[in-house]
Amino acid sequence: MLNNPIRPPRPRLTGPIFLYAMADVFGLSCVGVGASWFPAQKGAIFTNFPTSTAEAVACTAGGVVVMIWAVTRILREIHKQGPEMQARYDQYIAIHHPDKVRKAPPSEPDAS
Repeated sequence: MLNNPIRPPRPRLTGPIFLYAMADVFGLSCVGVGASWFPAQKGAIFTNFPTSTAEAVACTAGGVVVMIWAVTRILREIHKQGPEMQARYDQYIAIHHPDKVRKAPPSEPDAS
C-alpha cells in the first residue's frame, strides 16, 4: 500500500520529520489549551490552567511559535528529499503518462 504504483510518489516519513510532527502536535495542544480559556474565562481542558489572561495568551502564543518552528523544520526535511522525489516522479510519469515526459534541456556548446 505504501508503494502503490498507481499513486504518484510521496515524501518518505523519516525520524526527524516524525519528531517535528510531534512537536507540531504539542504546539497545537498548547494553542487549544490556551485558547479554550477565552470563551469562559476558565480552563476548559484543564480545570486549573490557564487561570489568567496572561497565562492564556502566553500558552496560545507559545503554541503558535512551536507550530511555526516545527512546520519550517518539516519543510526543510522534505526539501532535502527533493532530488530523490524528482527522480521518482520522473519515473512515475514515464510509466503512467509517457506522453508527458519532460524533455532534457538542450546542452549549449561552450563559448571557449
